[in-house]
Amino acid sequence: MVGTTSEAEGTSGAEARAKQRVYLVIMDDTEESARALRFAARRAVRTGGTVHILALVPRQEFVVFGSIQATIEGEARERAEDLARAAAGSLADESGLRPAVAVRTGSGPQVVREYLGEHPEVSALVLGAAADGNPGPLVTHFTSQIGQLPCVLMIVPGGIDERGIDSFS
Repeated sequence: MVGTTSEAEGTSGAEARAKQRVYLVIMDDTEESARALRFAARRAVRTGGTVHILALVPRQEFVVFGSIQATIEGEARERAEDLARAAAGSLADESGLRPAVAVRTGSGPQVVREYLGEHPEVSALVLGAAADGNPGPLVTHFTSQIGQLPCVLMIVPGGIDERGIDSFS
């Protein structure tokens, strides 16, 4: 019988990390994103992976007075940063994972695509769908363009509870 070596034995630490599963979660203050984060964290722990959290700050509609618009945008960015920090802290407390956190301003789909372009190590985009009605703008956008994504798209159903997430993650 021919001797074999495992893939990990012949790789450096950097190469091993590059092969690590990275789950990208888009964070906001919805139940959907909390479900997606829970699923991604549990998958990351079980697969030896990690989580990236991307908080989006939508561009504000043009306001006549620039200083008012700058204040509104600054407050929105602070809320997004606080939310991302809280999610990262909760994730670290519950799972021991230390996620990468980014806060970006712009159109959700565009910002996510740019992030995926800058981070080829992301192996899955994890989104949460709303329990009722429209599944949400990002779910709608990315499911309609799934063939163009550079990674797997995972959607956590809105009607599933924590126990259900835990059982299938």
